Amino acid sequence: MMDLYKLTAHELLNKISRKETSAKDVIASLNERISAVDSKVNAYVRKPKSLSCELTAKSNEALKGLPVTIKDNICTDGLNTECCSKILEGFKPPYDATVIQKLKDSGAAIFDLKANMDEFAFGSSCENSYFGPTHNPWNLECVPGGSSGGSAAAVASDQAIWALGSDTGGSIRQPAAFCGVVGLKPTYGRVSRYGLIAFASSLDQIGPLTKDVRDSAILTNIISGFDSNDSTSANIPNEDYEKALGLDVKGIKIGIPKEYFVQGLDPEVKDIVGQAIDKLKSLGASEKEVSLPHTQYAVPVYYIIATAEASSNLARFDGVQYGYRAKSSNLIEMYKKTRGEGFGAEAKRRIVLGTFVLSHGYYDAYYLRALKVRTLIKNDFDEVFKNFDCIITPTSPTPAFKIGEKVEDPIKMYLSDIYTISANLSGIPAISIPCGFTKKGLPVGLQILAKPFAESMLFRVAHAYEQNTEWHKIKPKL
Repeated sequence: MMDLYKLTAHELLNKISRKETSAKDVIASLNERISAVDSKVNAYVRKPKSLSCELTAKSNEALKGLPVTIKDNICTDGLNTECCSKILEGFKPPYDATVIQKLKDSGAAIFDLKANMDEFAFGSSCENSYFGPTHNPWNLECVPGGSSGGSAAAVASDQAIWALGSDTGGSIRQPAAFCGVVGLKPTYGRVSRYGLIAFASSLDQIGPLTKDVRDSAILTNIISGFDSNDSTSANIPNEDYEKALGLDVKGIKIGIPKEYFVQGLDPEVKDIVGQAIDKLKSLGASEKEVSLPHTQYAVPVYYIIATAEASSNLARFDGVQYGYRAKSSNLIEMYKKTRGEGFGAEAKRRIVLGTFVLSHGYYDAYYLRALKVRTLIKNDFDEVFKNFDCIITPTSPTPAFKIGEKVEDPIKMYLSDIYTISANLSGIPAISIPCGFTKKGLPVGLQILAKPFAESMLFRVAHAYEQNTEWHKIKPKL
């Protein structure tokens, strides 16, 4: 029983089917693992003195009672969901997010420990959490990436079988790259956002973080689908993504955007990603340089649109109905003190920035112009996908950086997402898979992007690469 936590979900599902183990054994194994290593990693928040995960699932269904780790911004009925922020202290949602309901209906157990994250998903390092930073399992002095750093670190350190995160500008893929796991951002509208506490509503998307590509396909199958509770949910048929696994990449046309291989890209990352592209070519794919000419505008456009939407979405957190409330003598003072004491520094920075770009006299100059440039960025991808099946880039320009290294320089921190942001602005699906290690032993991620609702293409290419390499089998030593 001791080493069950090391296995992938599909390996465990096979063992449970053959009655070689049970979901209760898996949960017990995970609890032992968390007790042993999470004091170093801090992947989970609000840990009780004695850990437990009750098996309350329909364990005869597809997922057979396997536990899933959930990021702290996805609503779980009766379980604290606080976005790792003081202002939501003690908040217990009275309902499940659609993805949680789908997991329960499929027989999953929901882990009662939530994964650490940057407060309200504001960050690229998992340092902006009310519960302290998460540490990268490969080097505890480094960040795990953000904002889904807790989910990625839990999977990488075998404290989770698999996990859900959310991705607004790279918040699943960048942590996946930094922690050496698989992270998928589905097409906008593919997975319901109902019950995800919103950061930027036109960019947010829930997706899986897993140990390998097959687990990612299984979890994506379960959480995808139309939901009438989400007005942006796409009413199109679901696919079985496992069917895309095992298909070869012969004849697949890969576009390599020249704008992504420029100054600022770490030389080691560039070499490792180059070798991954060569491996795909050796498997029968073809590659050609392409241009995404508006790439340079992605970061400024993102930080106008995302902060504007965040400012609007976070206006509801005021201490009146739930969460933290500061003591004061009158209502206006209570609002000010609650928000002043409840939000962390990065949340305040984004609220102020977003409020500014939406304010009278600046709306047209900033927000409206950013929306127009967003369309140009999307058009760049549409143009490339007329002739190519997928696009390949590094997931991040660097490997994981040291905790505290970029805290004092928000611009440098924001540039960590330069390769992931465009997929959110364009609404297209993208996946990050492990493709090697730096000389210092830090993981490097390969990002694959495809046209809207072409997740099967991502899984086909990612799985073909994974099955012909060993990177996903290498584990951090904790």
